[in-house]
Amino acid sequence: MSIMLFNRIASAMLGIMENTELLLEKIDKAPQTLRDIVQNRLREAILSGQFAPGSRLVERPLCEQLGVSRTVVRETIRYLEAEGLVEIIPNRGPIVATLSWDQAKQVYDIRRQLEGAAACACAESQGEDFGPKLTAALATLQSKVNDTEWRDFLEATTHFYELIFVEAGHSIAWEVVQRLNGRISRLRTLTIADKSRERAGMSHMIAIHDAILSGDVQRTQQAVQDHLADAAKVASRFLQDTPVEGDNG
Repeated sequence: MSIMLFNRIASAMLGIMENTELLLEKIDKAPQTLRDIVQNRLREAILSGQFAPGSRLVERPLCEQLGVSRTVVRETIRYLEAEGLVEIIPNRGPIVATLSWDQAKQVYDIRRQLEGAAACACAESQGEDFGPKLTAALATLQSKVNDTEWRDFLEATTHFYELIFVEAGHSIAWEVVQRLNGRISRLRTLTIADKSRERAGMSHMIAIHDAILSGDVQRTQQAVQDHLADAAKVASRFLQDTPVEGDNG
């Protein structure tokens, strides 16, 4: 092959590569795997109450209903066990985990500390692009609050908090929150639409948003504490017959 011909071919290939770079769009979100889809469906079934707390999760019917192998179902169950949505009982197998008031109270205590610290860090110091991002996340959350399906609302809520933790630089704290996500989501489905709340859950989210963007650390801390105290008070009515005296949630 002559040098001139080689150069022509190389130039043509380079041109194709350059055009490909111009034509292809970046993948913003990786497509869901089969395991991801199964996890989402089983998680939604648990959160919506289709599978009641304490009910057994039998592999064969799940495989038939979902149209997947036992391997995928087993992987999903192990994943949801890590989220706290499933328990493995000796000689009985996997069941939908129950959630006691004592467990819920611990979750709220952890959230107070981690969410309060992250929100205050954002109020004290935030980038120029953070405000518009948080406002957009709040708008998305507001648009999903009346959805009959909880999945989009829960995802929007998670995204709202993720922005706060990322901006604060509290990556390890966010990992802890993610490990509690199953329990947190169950508590949200219990409390968000309860009509007996002193304030609507969304009004608390707006208050947290406004406080952070105002730069007032004390106001931000109070907004987070008010939100979680109110949510815990509602959860206590669902999870125990008589709230502990003197417990503010």
